[in-house]
Formats: sequence, C-alpha cells, structure tokens
Amino acid sequence: MATTQGDDGVARRIEAGRLLFAKPWRFVVGVASASDLPPSGADEVAFAGRSNVGKSSLLNAIAGQKALARISNTPGRTRQINLFTADAGVVIADLPGYGHARAPKREIARWTRTVFDYLRGRSRLRRVYLLVDGRHGLKANDGEALDILDAAAVSWQIVLTKCDKLRPDAVDAIVGETAAAIARRPAGHPSIIATSARTGLGIDRLRAEIAEIAAATPIGDDGL
Repeated sequence: MATTQGDDGVARRIEAGRLLFAKPWRFVVGVASASDLPPSGADEVAFAGRSNVGKSSLLNAIAGQKALARISNTPGRTRQINLFTADAGVVIADLPGYGHARAPKREIARWTRTVFDYLRGRSRLRRVYLLVDGRHGLKANDGEALDILDAAAVSWQIVLTKCDKLRPDAVDAIVGETAAAIARRPAGHPSIIATSARTGLGIDRLRAEIAEIAAATPIGDDGL
C-alpha cells in the first residue's frame, strides 16, 4: 500500500521526536521559588497537574530513562520546579503538583504561588502540558489551574495519563468529554493526547510535539 504525504509528515514528526529524546536528558536544577530559576537561552515546555497524576512517570517515559524524574506514591512529593535539558533547543520544567490534601495549607499555598509565579514570569515558556488522570477526568482544581493559564495567556494542552487502565472505548469517551469541557477556553490547544507511561500509548506523539518546539528556536549562548 502506498503511503500518503500526510503519512510521511507524521512519520517525520515521530522520527524528530525520537531523535530528540534519544539524546541524554539530564537534571539541571530544582528551585523552591520561581525567582531562583536561571535565565533560559532556550524555549521551555512545562508539565503540570494534580499531585500523583503521573508527571514523573510520564517524563521518564518520554526521555526513555527510568530515573530522570523521581517517582513517589506520596502526593505532593515534588515540591520544587525541576528543570531538565538535553542541550537540544528546549528545556522541560516539572512543576509541583497541586490539589493534594496531606500537606499543611501553608505549604500548599506556597507551592501554588511558586507555580503561578513561574507561569506569569517565564518569558520563553511556549506550552504547558496539563496532565489529567484519564480515569477521573477534569476536577475542580484542574479548572482553577486552567483559569490561571488562560489569564496568563499561556498556551496549554491537556494530556490524559494512565489511559492503560481504561478500555479503548472509555479512552475515546474521556477524550471527547474533556474536549467539550475546554472548547470555550481561549488558550487551550484543541487536541488532547491520551497517554500511558506503562504501555507507551501517546508517547511518540508527545515527543513529536515537543520536538517541533525544540526545532523552532535554537539554544542561546547565555542560558541552559
């Protein structure tokens, strides 16, 4: 069967993503305050989401490394903004999770303020991937995070996690429900990515999208 031009384009995007994440990604720095972040000479993408949504597992799956980001079953374990790079045109920020109930309210407020300061102040932030547990869909605190992203005019995209725990028809249903829920939000990317860090579902697609951002702007001389 002959391939179409569209098929070739998809294949090229996937290959670009594979090559980007075949590079050795490494941890750069973790900071408790957005004001302590180093200046970036590259565009950035950020991963955000509720505590225990699977951010660390997804980052490790994207990078093809088992321990790039630390994994914990304890909600709220990631308390810093952690930056990762492969010196390839894009920096990845792993943001502290929100919405857990086991930490003191003062700590929760501090973590939330750190994240929102990052969103407002990081001039080369190109996209935030908001991770949502595919088993549960959007929750009220996800909506609050989206309100902040919209107000800050930050481009964001929904990534559904843990979709291996759903039947294929249930994955289709939650993708549709989520798309309908965000349809009127101004800064949201309309395409929703269903993923599984365990099976690899959606990983190629997510890598390809990040690779496109990496290709758009080369690394500068004065940053990461």
